[in-house]
Amino acid sequence: MNRRELINGLLSGAAALPFLGSARPTLADRVKSQALSVTRRVIEVNGKAASVFGLLGPDGLPGLWFRAGEPFDVQLQNQTDQSTIVHWHGLTPPWPSDGVADAPMPLLGTGERRSFDFGIDRPGTYWMHAHTLQEQLLLAAPLIVADPADDGRDEQEVVVLLHDFSFTPPEALLAGLTGRTAGGMDHGAAGHSSMDHGLSTSSGGMRLDLNDIDYDAYLSNDRTLNDPEVFAVERGGRLRLRIINGATATAFTIDTGELDAELIAVDGQDVVPVWGRRFPMTMGQRIDLRLALPGGAKSFPILALREGRSERTGFILRPPGAEVLRLPTTGPVDGPVLDLAHEANLRALAPLATKPADKSFEMMLTGDMAKYQWGLGLSAPIVVEPGDRVEVKMTNMSMMAHPMHLHGHHFQVVAARGKRIAGAVRDTVLVPPMQSVTIAIDANNAGQWAFHCHHLYHMAAGMMSTFGYRGS
Repeated sequence: MNRRELINGLLSGAAALPFLGSARPTLADRVKSQALSVTRRVIEVNGKAASVFGLLGPDGLPGLWFRAGEPFDVQLQNQTDQSTIVHWHGLTPPWPSDGVADAPMPLLGTGERRSFDFGIDRPGTYWMHAHTLQEQLLLAAPLIVADPADDGRDEQEVVVLLHDFSFTPPEALLAGLTGRTAGGMDHGAAGHSSMDHGLSTSSGGMRLDLNDIDYDAYLSNDRTLNDPEVFAVERGGRLRLRIINGATATAFTIDTGELDAELIAVDGQDVVPVWGRRFPMTMGQRIDLRLALPGGAKSFPILALREGRSERTGFILRPPGAEVLRLPTTGPVDGPVLDLAHEANLRALAPLATKPADKSFEMMLTGDMAKYQWGLGLSAPIVVEPGDRVEVKMTNMSMMAHPMHLHGHHFQVVAARGKRIAGAVRDTVLVPPMQSVTIAIDANNAGQWAFHCHHLYHMAAGMMSTFGYRGS
């Protein structure tokens, strides 16, 4: 019995594990079509009951697990009393299966079922979430596509979904940000109790807006550090951490503490390995970390540090016999402010073919925090032809960072910090204030694809457009 089989056997009966994370199904365990249910559930946050959404797979746990080369054959059923729609973030389905309301499929009504069936050719760490304000209420879950080439690898897998949580309904949060109460009364954005216009000074002396919502809690697999998820691991074991930033408006830095970690993939796409102990990730991004544990009976916290503030969340890796110490939900210092230094050093293991752009576009990301108006400022609509190599230069003219996400495609970061690079292949990239990032896309999936900021409230306030194919 190898290490992975041992750990999976130990965990197979652990009912406390709320997320798919350690035992992955074999082909023999799988049926052709997987059921996925949109549900309501109750979790405890800071000692209070919270009614949230869920995305439960056929085993009753959040999320879905596939193997590359299998079909994405899923029956999605809405078991709630609200209409919704689910986006398969990072996958490249045909456009009708994408999961944006009326683009082209309508919302999924109460009790309605919808079938999806398309191929999955790329392994990786992906996720799925509502493309509505319901995303704030935890309508999100992991979507993992395992690489069959890793079947013989002796390592345990741990999947973690980060989120930010508020007891205030998302509609009221948005109304507060835009200066209106849920009933329409104008009271000014700065007066809303959930607002957090915390400012930070960048290395260049700019005053940046880092966070615009002060959340009630920051979650890791639905838990705070007051009651963290504890993963049973083996002394001296090897692990692959798949971490998803499913937060709607919060960037984090992953801190592995005493453990050196090897970053092996971003947004599900392999990169030239990077060693370190701190790894930034903005909203919508994912990172895969590979690490080796020492042989002693000692627990190791893995923390997610809120950008620019002291709040944090995380989980615990616990070998047999190790004590689990409770950690406070705030740390001694503020979390790092994300910039492009890390991005500029990433290199794709499977980059796009080198070729000149057939079409180039410029996006000027604009925003007014006081009015809470945000836009993409395109000089021309993005319309492409099948087969085009397309470059999009995104320049952020606002004082807030914007995680830019393109549906239905993977792109390569080809310029950052004013220099051309052969950067990572991604589906979501951060564009910090007063900086530019250029991405290259091969137009190989026809449709009218959403292209937007993955800050939920920036998107809702106007930061969304399309990457369209002529004639689609």
